[in-house]
Amino acid sequence: MHRLIILIVLLGFGPALVLRADNRPSADAIADGLTCQCGCGLTVANCNHPQCEFSVPVRTQIEAMIARGLSGRQILASYRAKYGEKILSSPTTSGFNLVAWLMPFGAIFAGGGLIFMLFGRWRSRPPPPTAPADGVAFDPALREQLEGEVKHDL
Repeated sequence: MHRLIILIVLLGFGPALVLRADNRPSADAIADGLTCQCGCGLTVANCNHPQCEFSVPVRTQIEAMIARGLSGRQILASYRAKYGEKILSSPTTSGFNLVAWLMPFGAIFAGGGLIFMLFGRWRSRPPPPTAPADGVAFDPALREQLEGEVKHDL
């Protein structure tokens, strides 16, 4: 019984303990969070210039910072302090940048609401008028007048 309890505890907390033990950031993950400043428009991790004057030294600096024990957030914060917001490959989730994160969801929500409202209007329209129940659609005198005008026009 005790072995079963120990097994359940290890299975439940084991993955969390393994993830906690290896909390060092990877250089690729940090480089993916930075935009290359050479003009290619890619991240530092994906810059396609083999001898890029920006991404190659930055990758080396990132690896050195990881070796010194800095966290991923600290490394990104140091580059943000040095180059400004433009270095980050995605906007921060604070201040005015929060609009960049919320605007797509707001637009989808507003568009869905507009579509829902239009469908509601289309459904609530009264049906088009129909012929009377006795089967006579027009007054006979009006029918003769209409036929006479049509013949006259032709």
